Amino acid sequence: MAKSMTGYGKHNCTYNTKQFSIEIRSVNGKSLDVNIKFPINFRDKEGEIRNQLNKVAQRGKIDVFMTVDASSVKSGFVINKAAFTAYLSQLEQLLKEEGAEFDRSQLVSSILRLPDVMNQEPENLDEQEWKAVFECFNKALAAFDNFRSGEGKIIMQDILQRITLIEQLLAQIAPYENERLETVKQRILTNLEQIPGVEYDKNRFEQELIYYIEKFDITEEKIRLKQHCAYFLESAKSEEAPGRKLGFIAQEIGREINTLGSKANHVEIQRIVVQMKDELEKIKEQLLNVL
Repeated sequence: MAKSMTGYGKHNCTYNTKQFSIEIRSVNGKSLDVNIKFPINFRDKEGEIRNQLNKVAQRGKIDVFMTVDASSVKSGFVINKAAFTAYLSQLEQLLKEEGAEFDRSQLVSSILRLPDVMNQEPENLDEQEWKAVFECFNKALAAFDNFRSGEGKIIMQDILQRITLIEQLLAQIAPYENERLETVKQRILTNLEQIPGVEYDKNRFEQELIYYIEKFDITEEKIRLKQHCAYFLESAKSEEAPGRKLGFIAQEIGREINTLGSKANHVEIQRIVVQMKDELEKIKEQLLNVL
C-alpha cells in the first residue's frame, strides 16, 4: 500500500527525572533528506536514528526533533569569557562615542543573551538513558509511519477513482467515431460539389478518402491508453512504494490523451479529451506526495 510523503509522529517519555519529547515531520521531496536536531550529547547516535528512518522512508524531507524539559536538566552553562569581553568592550565604546548614558548591569544582562556568550557543556550520555530515548524515538517513528499510511490510503483512493474515470471517459468516445468519419466524408464531398466543372474518379476518390481517414484513426491510441490505465491500477495495488513509477505511467497516459485530442476532429471527442486531461492533472498533483 502506498504511503504519503507527508507525515507526523510524536512520543513523550521519561527517564529518571528527565522528560523527553520526540517529533518527526516530513514533506514531499525527490530524494531522502533527513535533518536531525538532538541535544549535543546525543550527536554520536545520529547514525542509529538514520538507520531506523531508512527502514520506513525512501523519499521526502524529514525533520526529527528532540526536546528535553529544561527543569529536569542540570544547567551545565559556562560563560565564553572572550566573547563576553569583546561584546562588552565594543558596546561600551560605541555608547561613549554616541554620548549615551547606560547602566552597566543592564548591559551585562543584554550581553549574556547574545550568541556564543553562554555555552552548554554536554553531559556524559548514560547508555540506559539512550535506550529510553531510542525506544521513545521508535514509538514516534511508528506513529509517523501510521500517519503516512493513513494519508497514503486516502490519496490513492482518490487517484484510483480518477484513473477509473479516465477509463469510463475513454469508453464514451466510441459512439462518436463513425459519426466523425462520416462528417469528414460529407464535408469533402460538399466542397467538391461546390466547385463548378470538376469531375473526379469515384473509385480514386474512395481510395484517397480511406487514406485520409486512416490518419484520423484513434484505435491504437485507445488501446494503449487502456493498457496504461490497467498497468497504473496494477502497479498501485501491488507495489509498496509506487509513487515514482506511477508518475512515469501517468506521463505515458498523458501522451496518448494528447494524441487523441490532436486526431479527434470532433467537438464531443474534444470535450471528452479535455475532461481526461483535467483528471490526469489532478492525478499528477496527488502523485507528488506519494512515496
